[in-house]
Amino acid sequence: MTLQELYQNIDGSYEQAVNVLRMDKLIDKHIRKFSETGVTEALIEAGKDMDPTRLFETSHALKGVCANLGLVKIAGLASDISEQYRPGNTPKLSDDEVRARLDEIERLYLKTKQCIKQYEEG
Repeated sequence: MTLQELYQNIDGSYEQAVNVLRMDKLIDKHIRKFSETGVTEALIEAGKDMDPTRLFETSHALKGVCANLGLVKIAGLASDISEQYRPGNTPKLSDDEVRARLDEIERLYLKTKQCIKQYEEG
């Protein structure tokens, strides 16, 4: 599987990753480390308690990581949560809507992690 095929399989934006990281060597390096960051797991954990501070911090961090890697769907969902809990913002989502986004992030994360493993195995 090529890097471009990986991005097709995970519904990511290879073009966005190239715009940020500039070369396949760096994209390859960082996409392989994606599941090692622990930020997705931290966000899911924060969602169990619905802790606004932790939800903001972890979703903001995940949004940045995913945007840099071209993982646009996860980045968009994380952005929704980040804006929901950004200090000074008026909440626009219900707790159920936040939980639905967290569930979708987890689903996409597991799919992405599985595809990355297949990519690494060749």
